[in-house]
Amino acid sequence: MATTRDILNEIADEKALTIFDTIAKAEYDSDLLIAKLGLSRKEYYMRRSRLMKTGLISRKSGMCSLLGKIVYQTQLTIEHAVNICPKLKAVDLEKSSDIPEEERNKAINFLLGNDPIKNILLRESCRRD
Repeated sequence: MATTRDILNEIADEKALTIFDTIAKAEYDSDLLIAKLGLSRKEYYMRRSRLMKTGLISRKSGMCSLLGKIVYQTQLTIEHAVNICPKLKAVDLEKSSDIPEEERNKAINFLLGNDPIKNILLRESCRRD
């Protein structure tokens, strides 16, 4: 069974991540991927094999396994968080302990609106209470 470290190491490889993303989006064509990434067939199949060993993809029709779908959705959340980084920095008021929790939550609601990341931040606030 793959560990968290195994999975993170695997998707840290940019070319393996591209293979994983492409398969997760159901746009799988090994010949096109090999050409797009400029890999030899051996390099491609080595990376694909490691993705399979970690459980991120399965061989059946190149579809992602359940673990792969969860990792892919988490990856999309991370990419989204990077894109809204200025807003996240604005609500990172935890360092200012003199700001009441209620005010912090108002700032989160105002700046993030319906953004799913808002719920992550608000849940974290509830855990500290």
